Parts: sequence; structure tokens; C-alpha cells
Amino acid sequence: MIDASPLDLDLDTATDARLAAALAAGAGARLLELRRRLDGSDFDADDLRRTGDRSGHEYLAARLAEHRPGDAVLSEEAVDDGRRLVADRVWIVDPLDGTREFAERREDGSWRDDFAVHVALWQRGRGLTDGAVALPARSRVYASDEPATVGGSPAEEVLAGRRRLRLAASRTRPPEVVRRLVERGDAELVAMGSCGIKAISVLEGVADAYIHAGGQFEWDSAAPVAVVTAGGLVATRLDGSPLEYNRADPSLPDLLVCRPRLVSLVRELVETVAAEATAG
Repeated sequence: MIDASPLDLDLDTATDARLAAALAAGAGARLLELRRRLDGSDFDADDLRRTGDRSGHEYLAARLAEHRPGDAVLSEEAVDDGRRLVADRVWIVDPLDGTREFAERREDGSWRDDFAVHVALWQRGRGLTDGAVALPARSRVYASDEPATVGGSPAEEVLAGRRRLRLAASRTRPPEVVRRLVERGDAELVAMGSCGIKAISVLEGVADAYIHAGGQFEWDSAAPVAVVTAGGLVATRLDGSPLEYNRADPSLPDLLVCRPRLVSLVRELVETVAAEATAG
């Protein structure tokens, strides 16, 4: 983890991982400035979301064009022209992950902090090679070249039955499999916004695993996966198959991020509730 303040780098000579971190931090700073301008005033949340998406994308697109002009870009906020499919290097970015949370205040009037900026690099023949996830409102950037050590209570507490699994999932639309595991008493829900926030929560030890089912795209998970796998976590499709990026169809609908020692247990539980749902 590195500080989220603007990085003092020569971006033309920076490594790809350092560039990803610097650009994620820079886009995050722009997002925070958008919110600062609205402090103490009424605002339209939909307009703020649109402005945040656009501002983050424009910043990332301009910086990548300047510092990596030969590379292709896949962004949530841009038309996919298909050039990336023949490129050897493709930046996969989400300029504002957790758009709902970005434009939302809590009951006490404070801004929510569970949104992120994702910047990842895919290279032909190598897959995801570099990435960074900025958590602007928490003043943190996690990068693949400086992965954090997995924190929190050890997995052995779960395996020994001393506590339940902590599963990160959407605070507004938790997957059915997570709801069933909570109802069965196998897990407790750690609800939050943003794919990046959820994946990082496993790296930080706030959660033991992050389960998503029901629809995502490559830009949702590319940077988080690059960062957490560099930090020693396991990231796969929910059925255990590998995550693949820069495909013609960018849909990547499900995801499991997990502590290595708990992967077998989590997959067993997921298969159990899936079988129960089919039988019931």
C-alpha cells in the first residue's frame, strides 16, 4: 500500500505498476475535488455520478494517451472500438467504481468512503501484469508492485470453528448464495460498495472472502485482481475456473476473492447451497 497523494514520478519512464498507481491516485484526487465543491450545498446525486464518471475517464484517457500512446484502453466509460483485441498491451480501467457510494452521504451528512478507481494492464501472452486500486476517500492506493500483507484474524479461526466466515458482498444487492450462507449460519455479511473496496477488504483482513454473482465486467475486477493476487490471495470465477481478460465480450459475471487457506471451504459451501437451491 502507498500513500494516495500525487506521486512524484517521471511518468514517461515509470514502470507500468507505478504509472497505474499514479493515475489511480490522480483520478481519485479529481473525484474528491468534485465532492468538496458541493460541501454545504444541495446537489443532484445523478448529476454528480455522471460528472464523476466523465471526469475520471477523461483524466485517465488523457494521461494514458500521453504516457503510453501505443497502448489500447478498455474503459467502462468509453465506446469499445475493438482495437484492443489485436493490441499487445491493453489498459483496463474503471474511472469510478462504486458510483452510487461516491454520490451518497450518510445520515450524519458525511460522504461515503467506499468507492474506488481501478487501473490495470493486460499484456498478450501474460494476462494481467500490473494494477492499482485507489481508495481516494481513505487516502490509500494499493498497487501490484507493493502488495499489502493479508491482515486480520487468521483463517485457522474459521477452520477451527471459532468464528464464522466474513463474506464481503454488495450492500444493496448481495448475491443469493451469500444470503443463503448467512441464513444457514455459515457466514456473516460484511456489506459495502465497490468491487475494489470488497476485494481490498479481504487483503486488509476485514473479510475472509469476497463473493460476487450476477453481473460484472472486466473493468470491475481487473485492477483488484491484479493487486490481491500479487498480495497472495486467490481470485477465480465462482466455479474455480480462471479469470480471463481482454476478451471480445467484456462480461465477467462472477468472482471469488479468498484467503488461500479458506478456498476449499468457501467453494464447498457455495456448492452446497447451490445444490440445496436446485433440490428445493
